[in-house]
Amino acid sequence: MPHLIIALVLCCVSFNLYAEQFTSFYSAKKHLIKTLPDNATSLYCGCNIKRQGKKLVPDPNACGYVPRNAVTRSGKPNARATRIEWEHIVSAWEFGHQLQCWQDGGRKNCIKVSAQFRKMEADINNLAPAIGEINADRSNYSFGMIAGNASQYGRCQVKVDFKQRVVEPPFYARKRIADAYFYMQKTYGLKISDKQQKLFTAWQNQALAAKNSNAVL
Repeated sequence: MPHLIIALVLCCVSFNLYAEQFTSFYSAKKHLIKTLPDNATSLYCGCNIKRQGKKLVPDPNACGYVPRNAVTRSGKPNARATRIEWEHIVSAWEFGHQLQCWQDGGRKNCIKVSAQFRKMEADINNLAPAIGEINADRSNYSFGMIAGNASQYGRCQVKVDFKQRVVEPPFYARKRIADAYFYMQKTYGLKISDKQQKLFTAWQNQALAAKNSNAVL
């Protein structure tokens, strides 16, 4: 029931385009941390976000998030499971690979030589707060649909197929993800495959249908 409520609420919120631009990913993150609304929730799990000094941390109590790995391979607590990070919805790898600078030296080279890459990396329309562990697990995987129930992260409904390198976000996050992809396509000429185009369009249409259905109720 909590996830259904979150889904209906998010479906009723349009994708807001922020005109403010930043010259570095660092400055964009500082701005987002400072201006994050009190009612903001994490992208993939819908967890409430709390402030601890200058840091943001997820509150797993209501959303039911349980770390996939509570400890690291070295036996230490998994710090990324207890913090909020800023996820590139269109991963830096994905948009970076479409630029020559990446071919010449990867992300570090792009940051150094490409104003276009720095602008894309710092575009807050493509950034969302996510639990660090899930940000790490998502990596640069594509979004898609995965068979079976979501059980890797407690009641959090995100699925990750590490073998196929695919992530299925929960219903309430799909429109936000689709909107970000089409924004990056329109703004920077991001190339999106036909398969992904169809998927993201379907996600937008499903969100609209849910919004209209809720309006009737």
